Amino acid sequence: MDFGYHKLYIGGKLLDAVSGKRYEVICPANEERTAEIAWAGVEDAELALIEAKKGFEYWSKLSLAERTEWMLKLRSAVLENEHELRAAMVYEMGKTYKGAWEDIEGVINGLEWYPAAMKNMRDEQIPDYENTHTHKMVHQPAGVAVAYLAWNFPLLNVGFKMGPALASGCSLIIKPSAASPLSAYLIGKILHDIDFPAGVVNILCGPSSEVAHTMTTSTIPAVLTMIGSTQTGQKVIADSTTSIKKLGMELGGNAPFIVFEDADFDKALDLAIALKFGNSGQVCVAANRIFVHKSIYDKFLKAYVKRASELKLGHGVDSDADMGPMVSKRDRDRMFDLIEDAVSKGAKLECGGKIPQGMEKGNWIQPTVLSGMTPEMDVFRKETFGALGALMPFDTDDEVLALANDTEYGLASYIFTNNHQRIERFSRDLQFGEIQINGVKYSIYLPHGGIKNSGIGHDCSHLALDDYLVKKRISMAI
Repeated sequence: MDFGYHKLYIGGKLLDAVSGKRYEVICPANEERTAEIAWAGVEDAELALIEAKKGFEYWSKLSLAERTEWMLKLRSAVLENEHELRAAMVYEMGKTYKGAWEDIEGVINGLEWYPAAMKNMRDEQIPDYENTHTHKMVHQPAGVAVAYLAWNFPLLNVGFKMGPALASGCSLIIKPSAASPLSAYLIGKILHDIDFPAGVVNILCGPSSEVAHTMTTSTIPAVLTMIGSTQTGQKVIADSTTSIKKLGMELGGNAPFIVFEDADFDKALDLAIALKFGNSGQVCVAANRIFVHKSIYDKFLKAYVKRASELKLGHGVDSDADMGPMVSKRDRDRMFDLIEDAVSKGAKLECGGKIPQGMEKGNWIQPTVLSGMTPEMDVFRKETFGALGALMPFDTDDEVLALANDTEYGLASYIFTNNHQRIERFSRDLQFGEIQINGVKYSIYLPHGGIKNSGIGHDCSHLALDDYLVKKRISMAI
């Protein structure tokens, strides 16, 4: 399926890159061309910054009601183009068609929910103990925001950034990943077609060394926000110091998934599979390290391997597959490296670990399970970000708590138990920004953020607005 050629969206216009360069988007399932996009460079990034500055001057002066009207108009247009947007994600990064709905939901929920959240922001009244003044804290939009997005949820990530940025009154420059830029470019075309105010949203993709470096080092942005790897986040922070900017970052994860002997076995099994192999394991909150109490370990491992082996692979808008290909050969081959390292250190390959027969073309790998994981293995230390589940038995609460926390990351964690004292202890002592107990829930209104090397600030919820707002104290003598 070929989506043709798509242009940059800058200053309300669809533009070719100044250099004239184009970039081919390749389908990870069959290595065929999916689309061609305008490939931005330094001059395009500089133009986007200038146009976003103009866009901010206009957008920040609109009332919240006026901004809301535009945001809901965009929401309706996204829904009208739902099929094309979902298909684009299927063919640019290998999502299943049913899985791509989550991305559409991310956009429409962000555009719908954040105007209401912004409406609920109230000025804070501060008492004056000498009764000589009145004081209040007010919120105002910070300025131009630049968003660097990960490829694994191309439009969900757009929604996570566009919702709070636009509701707060900021203008926004979106740089999607080169691994999945097409759907974001289609959003640019939608913005153009509905005559969205010029410069308020700008979308371009190009080499990070040119485009991202230009925008990160510029003094124009007031906000830098991103979803990506910890290493990329560290570089953005280092490059940003040309001026003082607000930073919001959702970075890497290495989630522990802990199943105690008193857990609801079937629920834990269902979620362990869903959280590992959904989106081909390419999820920051995936169940990376699965710890199971030794009394139920053999039973759980057997059931987990059976379920993983039964997952259906496939691709296309008409496919009912459970799992698609991985985004690139490099990422797929990284799974083989992790398997080889683990097996050389004593792990057992329980299932998968090979390219599926008849799927040699593309970036396919069988759903893979390793048993006998240990802390010496790369699969324990590194963010897997792929269709590879690794399990390890544990004996005591103290042991598994230490194992779970033995990581530089601190994004999501999951525990399954009915022991209330244990729940209280692990809720307190697990070093993660999210602790989910006996179930899993993510939503636009629930804070999503990490600690340690997993990030700064939050996506989703009212807390995301903090990245795009500045506070001012206004004191007046009585």
